[in-house]
Formats: sequence, C-alpha cells, structure tokens
Amino acid sequence: MRKDKCFPCFLAAVLMILGLPFYGEAFHSGSTGRCEGCHTMHNSLEGQQVTKVKDAGGPSSSPYLLKGSDPSSTCLACHTASGKAAQAMSYSVATSEADMPSGSPPLQLTPGGDFGWLKKSYTWGAGSGNPGTSLGERHGHNIVASDFGYVSDTRNITCPLGTYPSEKLSCISCHDPHGRYRRLADATIKTTGLPVFASGSYTNSPDPNSDGAVGTYRLLAGKGYQPKSLSGNDAFTEDPPAAIAPISYNREESSADTRVAYGSNASEWCTNCHSIFKDKSSGMRHPAGNLTKFSDVVIRNYNSYIASGNLGGKVSSSYTSLVPFEMGTGDYSFLKKTANNDGSDRSGPDPSKGNPNVMCLTCHRSHASCWDSMTRWNVKAAFIVYKGVYPGVDNGSPEEYAQGRTAAETQKAFYGRQVNSYASYQRSLCNKCHAKD
Repeated sequence: MRKDKCFPCFLAAVLMILGLPFYGEAFHSGSTGRCEGCHTMHNSLEGQQVTKVKDAGGPSSSPYLLKGSDPSSTCLACHTASGKAAQAMSYSVATSEADMPSGSPPLQLTPGGDFGWLKKSYTWGAGSGNPGTSLGERHGHNIVASDFGYVSDTRNITCPLGTYPSEKLSCISCHDPHGRYRRLADATIKTTGLPVFASGSYTNSPDPNSDGAVGTYRLLAGKGYQPKSLSGNDAFTEDPPAAIAPISYNREESSADTRVAYGSNASEWCTNCHSIFKDKSSGMRHPAGNLTKFSDVVIRNYNSYIASGNLGGKVSSSYTSLVPFEMGTGDYSFLKKTANNDGSDRSGPDPSKGNPNVMCLTCHRSHASCWDSMTRWNVKAAFIVYKGVYPGVDNGSPEEYAQGRTAAETQKAFYGRQVNSYASYQRSLCNKCHAKD
C-alpha cells in the first residue's frame, strides 16, 4: 500500500515553495478526507504490518484499521509539528518533545493552544514552606495518544463536572473525523442531505447554498454524536458554535491579535461533556453562555481597560484575544467581517453590533495552555507582569510569580506579546471585565 500518512504535510511544503497559501483545508475540505489518509485497508503499509504482533494470539490490526495506535495518534501524525516544520504548518496543534526541551516553550500559537503544554510540569518554592506545583496534565484536555506519549488524566476519572470517561478522551471526542456535520444555507446543522463542498470555518469560506453545505466550525460534532469507540450514553445534545477564524491563525500576536469571531453557542457546546454547567444551581463558579449577556458595567469595563491602572481605552480598539467574548449572533456575514489577524477590527463589546456575552473560551483555551485549567493567563498569581518583565526563574522574579517557568515560556503563553503592552505591575486579566484595580 502506498505510504501517504503525511501527504498533507508534503502538499503544504509544495505550496509554500510555490508561494501559495496553505491552511490545512486540502485534506479535510470541511468534511472527511481520503479514507486511506487515516485508515489502512489491510493493516499493511509498504509491505509491513502496521501494528506489532501481540505477545500471544498473533497479529492484531489497529482499532478501526487506523494508521495510528489510537484515534488521537492518527490525528497527531499530521497535526504535530517537528523540526524545521515546527512553526510552518497552520494546522499544527502540538509541538514534538524534541522541539521544546526543558525551559523552552511549545511553539504552536493556534487559538486553541498547543497540546505540548501537557508535557510541561513545574515546581517552585522547595524548602520555602510554601511549595507549588503545576502538573502538565492540569494544563489542558488530556487526550490519549500513545504514539506521541499523551496519556489520560490521572486525577479525574471522568471529565470535570461531567461523565465522559477520561481514558476515552481523544481528538474525535470533539471533532467528527468523518465530517458528517454540516451547516446549511438556513444555518441549521445536519448530518445528512446536501453534500459538504467546503470548509465553513474561515473568512474566505464560501457560503452554503441550494447546491451544497459547508462544514461546521473546526469539524466540531453536534447533536447525537458519540464516537463508535465509546460505549454508554454520552451522546452530544448541543450543536457546534457559530464562529469564524481568519485564514492564518497559528501566529505570534506581538503586532496584532488573531481574532476569532465567536458568534454564539460556544459554552452550550462545551456542556456536551461538562454537563453540570447546564444547571445554574450547581455551584458553577462563573456564569457563561448565550444567556449570560454583558451588563452595562462589564461593557464599560472591557472597553476602558487597557492595563492595571490604565482605564483610558475605547470601544473601537479594546479587543484582546486573551479575553475574547461571544458576539451574540449567528450572522456569518458579520462574523466574517469581524475575524482578522491584522488589527482591522479591534472593537470591543458593542450592543449596537450584537448582544455580547461571556463564554467558556473567554477565560480558557480549548486544547491546552501554559497554565492550570488551560486558562489564557495565570489566574494563580497576583502579578502576571512584575517589575516590567514577564516573570521567569531566569530573571530574578519572585518564585510565587514565575512559578517554575522561564521568562520565554511565560511570554510564549502570552503569544509573544511585548511586555510593555501591560503595566509594570500587571494584575490578572479578570480585571478586563471586572476592573477592580
């Protein structure tokens, strides 16, 4: 059988040589890719058995004839960046271990974050009487990908505030690998009907029409979805969010933010697994969702807040991707005009342009981050900038602020932003909405 497991990587290299853009759409195109891209029909590759012989019982094929040992390993075969390509592929969601040695951060800067942070554990304050620990598995969704050394969460048997088994968490727990979910011209989400002819995730994605549909945002699954490998009753009850990303999104944000235009239903979709959040009386720590609209006070705070001690901002330039918000709309033409990576739209929450609300992704990344609970900034330190520098073990910052990270790791967690974007003594970005300092 022809070896084509990383054909998309080869295609990307060709397109870059030709000077043409490549954004990871060629393989999926908003729906399923070629069957042989992920599956081996006869458990063979170039005449060799794909899986190893069992200790007893003879040869065994990979589950579902996948080319990887498990679903996530199959995905990461192309979505992990390494070597010279470590920062070249827009669709990379993980950095290889060889490219992030001790003290060096993972390199991918997608809006969802880099799964490589799961392999970065930190300790500090030994002997001080107040030691601290930030384990890698606390930094994100612990996907199981044995070929790449990713293992299940050791503390949570099921997902926090839900019943989804941790040992079954994989890329296809959230993303439908066969791309059955599609958005029709009337914005409804279906799994059958008109064929999917393109991605629906980007500013340059075509609109669905009477001849065909487009894929859901990031191939996210919707109502009724449950991977075939998962037993029990954990089928989704919510459809994917309305959202649009700029066509180039895996990038440093030192000059301009990567703005994903989140429209609606992000938090509702998260409750497919974290189901207890649906219950407002369950003790959830922070309300979020379509019905959690920004108050006049929050809108005023968000638009005026620039940094600690600086409340001189204005609505036209107040947006930051470190504290994104949902715009309260399913109007894709509006979302396409808003999403950008060049600062062309930096507007903050504006009731005249929608009905903005807080969402799970306002504070968390969807894959992983440098910080516990995959937050977008360190919520467990009093200062995220101290004496005008990003705290690090290599620049003399107090241990309770550096928390075992180097300054380079901290800055990468802020997607390369210049430290002078903030106050010399910058406090938590919770203040972007709550403006307490």
